[in-house]
Amino acid sequence: MSIQSTDQIADLLTRIRNCLMVGKNEIYLPTSKLKVAIIESLKKSGYIANYELVDNTPRNILHITIAEAGKVPAIHEIEKVSKPGRRVYVSADEIPKVKSGRGLVLISTSKGIMTGHEAVKSRLGGELLVKVW
Repeated sequence: MSIQSTDQIADLLTRIRNCLMVGKNEIYLPTSKLKVAIIESLKKSGYIANYELVDNTPRNILHITIAEAGKVPAIHEIEKVSKPGRRVYVSADEIPKVKSGRGLVLISTSKGIMTGHEAVKSRLGGELLVKVW
């Protein structure tokens, strides 16, 4: 049995959605640099309470705390925009606003994973990865 998913971002988002649907507030999943970059951006934006890397063999584990115990999660909906069969690229002028600016879009740029606001400020476009609100 392999622990490697073909689409790491979709696996991460599905695990977060499933965690929210059953009312849990933390998840454990195999780690990768891409997952850590996405979770770091979500933490800076206030959608994730905390995360930590747990050393394990054969692969490290990412422990994500979605919301503190007894608090309502900040994520209402999270979806993947760009898919393996259809990539979505935008320039800095075309970066969409989610829920009239109340949400967040994550973009893979040449300078790494950024929020839509950071990408507009840096005048960078890239691949649309995730929409969150």
